[in-house]
Amino acid sequence: MKYVNPIVARQRAPMNVFNQTAEYALRVMAYLATIEGDRQVRSAEISTKARIPRHYVSKVLRRLVVAGLVDSRRGRGGGFQLARPPSTIHFIDILEATDFNADDRHCAFGLESCNAKAPCPLHPAWTELTRCVIEWANVTTLEAVQPDGVVPSIPPAQVSQG
Repeated sequence: MKYVNPIVARQRAPMNVFNQTAEYALRVMAYLATIEGDRQVRSAEISTKARIPRHYVSKVLRRLVVAGLVDSRRGRGGGFQLARPPSTIHFIDILEATDFNADDRHCAFGLESCNAKAPCPLHPAWTELTRCVIEWANVTTLEAVQPDGVVPSIPPAQVSQG
């Protein structure tokens, strides 16, 4: 019988580059970028299609409206849509709407103070990752979203509400 190291065998959790609000904002904007014409999209539809809990999608949409990235209209026929063409909305705009701070000097090792003069063991690699993410967010727009991208359909009851 072949020995399987349980540490190697366990499923690895994905690395989170962004906090949950930033990731959800990217999902909302990507979904809205796939909507053709001037159709207004209700928050319930966004919640289901972008796989975001309903209470959380409202919070994210509020931030995106305040940032001027999304327009909202109340009442019958109302909903949400992009405020500008996808080619003019950079991912950094979306991230900044969620309080993502490109200048955040968060230490990946958990130290209070970490910089080039007093680096933690992860500082050089973390700094490079951060630089790459910021560069990507500055040059990538919603135009890069693939409208025919496949998002698995799941029943609304299975979308985590937590």
